[in-house]
Amino acid sequence: MDDADPRTDPPAPPAPEDDTAPERPAKPAPAKRSASAEGASSDREGDTAEDGEEAEDGEPVEDITAEGDGDGAAGTQAAFAVRTRVTWRGMWQLVAFVILFLAAGVFIAGGVMRGKGAGSLVFVVLGGSGVLLFGAGMLMSAGAMLARRPVLEIDSEGVRRPARWPMPRRADRGLPWSRTAALTAVRRGVAGTRGGVQDYLVFLPTPELAELARTAERPHLVALTLQDVPATREAVPWCFPVEPGWDATLPEIVRQARRRHRVTVIDRRTK
Repeated sequence: MDDADPRTDPPAPPAPEDDTAPERPAKPAPAKRSASAEGASSDREGDTAEDGEEAEDGEPVEDITAEGDGDGAAGTQAAFAVRTRVTWRGMWQLVAFVILFLAAGVFIAGGVMRGKGAGSLVFVVLGGSGVLLFGAGMLMSAGAMLARRPVLEIDSEGVRRPARWPMPRRADRGLPWSRTAALTAVRRGVAGTRGGVQDYLVFLPTPELAELARTAERPHLVALTLQDVPATREAVPWCFPVEPGWDATLPEIVRQARRRHRVTVIDRRTK
């Protein structure tokens, strides 16, 4: 029997099977944001907050200071008139005046039918006052809708503010371009309006008022729309509240004015 070779290594025993499931690799920890990234995020949040504050001040506004192709083309443009459209609000106002006028007439008829006496006299007096008051309002409302008189006219000579109906047109007021230092658009809070704010277009007749509109803080610009401020009294006749019922928007009016005369525009509605 041959002896086994001592130099030959015995076979290695088989490796035992591992019944345990392999461990899942650990999820990498979230990377820490750098100071610069955090600063950029805070800056974006700050910008968003500032934009929100500006949006609360009113609706987005269109730039009215950009010069157009037809700036200063005096004498080549026809007169531009701004009128108030007939709206449902105006119609309901007229209907209300008609109802009140008829009710005042009923008061008079009731007083007459009651015969003589203090009560009858009171009814007649109240009814007569109502007929005069509500009748005048009815005529003013109906006449303004039928006459369609402009609220603002702009031509190559200057700006004109037509007299309200039924005043004659010879009572119109005019501001020539030679006396117009600039025009400005301002915004102020007005209760009962859309968004609680209203825009005003003001033609400034003196350089001092133009400088005020350019450099004053926004809260101080409200003085341009008030009648009882001596420093801005000259601008009051040429201050136009931009009504939602106008047939022209504020940017369109400014463009039409600059087509007829090269005038400085100061937009202070949001800054």
